[in-house]
Amino acid sequence: MMSLLTLLILIVLALMMVTKNSMQEELEDCEQDELYEHYKFIAGDGQVPLRVDKFLMNFIENATRNKVQLAIKAGGVLVNNQTVKPNYKVKPKDEVRVVLAHPPHENLLVAENIPLDIVFEDDTVIVVNKPAGMVVHPGHGNYSGTLVNALIYHIENLPSNTDDRPGLVHRIDKDTSGLLVIAKTEFALAHLSKQFFDRTTQRLYYALVWGNIDEDEGTITGNIGRSLKNRLQMSVFDNGEFGKHAVTHYKVVERFSYVTLVQCKLETGRTHQIRAHFKHIGHTLFNDERYGGNLILKGTTFTKYKQFVDNCFKILPRQALHAKTLGFTHPITGKFLQFDSPIPVDMLQCLDKWRHYTINQKE
Repeated sequence: MMSLLTLLILIVLALMMVTKNSMQEELEDCEQDELYEHYKFIAGDGQVPLRVDKFLMNFIENATRNKVQLAIKAGGVLVNNQTVKPNYKVKPKDEVRVVLAHPPHENLLVAENIPLDIVFEDDTVIVVNKPAGMVVHPGHGNYSGTLVNALIYHIENLPSNTDDRPGLVHRIDKDTSGLLVIAKTEFALAHLSKQFFDRTTQRLYYALVWGNIDEDEGTITGNIGRSLKNRLQMSVFDNGEFGKHAVTHYKVVERFSYVTLVQCKLETGRTHQIRAHFKHIGHTLFNDERYGGNLILKGTTFTKYKQFVDNCFKILPRQALHAKTLGFTHPITGKFLQFDSPIPVDMLQCLDKWRHYTINQKE
């Protein structure tokens, strides 16, 4: 009779074979969406106007003009966070960056004793509540202090999709707070990866967006891909020729005249999905600097109102986005687990200020 251990091994091998292609597609999707900074230069005060390709050749060792121009044409060279043409002339104080789809070099992961807010943990999975400001996995400029550095200190022999992402099956942005599940075994990694690929997980986010959304609930559908104008942003392409299919369902939680608190349910999991989708419909996330939400997009021109919004920005110095609820099927028990994370203090304080402002406006 087949032993229990042998049966378990066969199940693991079968599941990993079934999910191999889907996992690879998910990983390729992540790699295509992510850009790594290879170089960054700030032009000096005395910089004489100079073509950006020539400027980079003066700073990058062994660079050829052809390679530099190819990178520029591919949208991999940004000046002040905007893509440029090879004949763009660099001026004093311009910030010139070279960003490419692959890491600049292999990262050496180092375990770091960083406290984790652990919501749930057993021998198979761990659920953590990531604070805003913490990068999920190492990348250029963030080789330490990441969630992964903390995880490999806390857990030995984490399974790995790629060299710098042990245990990860999904991620959230640096300045987004909230829940993440991490796999502690190869079986859990395969099982959870398939759940995310099959869209059987449950993910609810809370976001504060600019403007008063007309409908109490709705769905935003539109392909998401790298912006053709700003490579640091994701854009929505309605015609389907670019990007990948993305769907976000939302419900209004509370209205504050000039901003709205919404609950977002992700049907897909594209990079910057909520941020890009809401900007697309004219409701950029509050204080989302990358997408222009750090400007006063709605409201009055009164000085007191501007001061009020600036104070809100200071209280919440990031995009107003929190991964609040996470649900998935446990890889071993088969039980559906659901976890909820309280809205962090910075968001609560910002919401409270808007709540009082709205009440005072009505009186």
